[in-house]
Amino acid sequence: MSADRLKRITVEVGKCGGRPCIRGQRMRVSDVLELLANGASHDEILADYDFLEGEDTYAAIEYAAHQADHSVLQSL
Repeated sequence: MSADRLKRITVEVGKCGGRPCIRGQRMRVSDVLELLANGASHDEILADYDFLEGEDTYAAIEYAAHQADHSVLQSL
């Protein structure tokens, strides 16, 4: 996990419902992940959202991976 990369993810009260965003912009981590999941390339995202930087998409992916990395307890 890259601490420097994860610094790009911000959470602010009153912005995007308190959801994780990219560098204080009104672009949620989930927005970037949905674009990628729907087939948008890294370069397409950067072209469509000129305020994003190259490391921002990787930060979103790394943040999601970190959030998903926990034990899941299953009932018997």
